[in-house]
Amino acid sequence: MTESDSPFAASLDELGVTVTSTDRAGVPAAIDEAVVEPAVGVSPGEEFAHGDFPLAEAGIDLDPTPAALEAATTGVSVAELGIGDYGSLALTSTGDGSELVSLFVERHVALLHEDDIAPDMDEAVETLEKTLARTRGSTIIATGPSATADMGALVKGAHGPETVHVIVVEGGE
Repeated sequence: MTESDSPFAASLDELGVTVTSTDRAGVPAAIDEAVVEPAVGVSPGEEFAHGDFPLAEAGIDLDPTPAALEAATTGVSVAELGIGDYGSLALTSTGDGSELVSLFVERHVALLHEDDIAPDMDEAVETLEKTLARTRGSTIIATGPSATADMGALVKGAHGPETVHVIVVEGGE
């Protein structure tokens, strides 16, 4: 695992988001290091082909009940896209509850291929527009940990995860 000096990593650092860059072989160790149990997640699916992301073997519940989701500290999901100049993640809603897993926990761990990092918001929107026109799905763009200052002082984790950890997988898909 390495620390990256990419613009995306720099943007994440400014947001207080931990980022780990690794090759495919290092993903299990990166997940193990990032997850605080109990953990729930969604299957990485075909975008992380070859079955080399053993979330279930890492003790992550891939078919959580509402009670397991409520009790979970960490949610692990795959980000559709990273946005370099903001450090944002595009999180696409899937039928297996990816939105809940990424937003309803204290800690979100997002897997992202380095090839899926757009340099800026314009390119990200263009990419997402094509995808969403084809799938008719929905995507949220999350930037850093959840935070609000509605009541005066800044409070983290009020409407989503208090901490975010991004695992950037190097080496193509």
